[in-house]
Amino acid sequence: GGISMGTNGQVLTTNGTTASFGDVAGGTDWQAVKTSTFTAVAGEGYFVNTTSGVITMNLPAGTLGQEIAFVDYAGTFDSNTFTISANGSEKILGSTADLTVSVERAANTLVYTDGTQGWLLKTK
Repeated sequence: GGISMGTNGQVLTTNGTTASFGDVAGGTDWQAVKTSTFTAVAGEGYFVNTTSGVITMNLPAGTLGQEIAFVDYAGTFDSNTFTISANGSEKILGSTADLTVSVERAANTLVYTDGTQGWLLKTK
């Protein structure tokens, strides 16, 4: 048999008996700049441009360890805030209230823990 060649960027993996090439998991999948309200997807990162007005990011229902990153694209979170909204009964920092980010050039990653604390910020 032998192993067929993978494509550029893949890694060799094994389950103990067979080996194969697969895509690398992990890392942040950065998206094009957001200029209006959007729903986040776990594993993605967002450049958020609030130059024209306030923007809300709706979080998905969380699963342990999922991450979502954001960056103040134009340095305008202080004049037009960025609001992060939980999914239904999910929580952000242990609260069902929205999280408002109003610090110029703010950037952070939210990581999901559990139903008690919900989405937490990786750095403060």
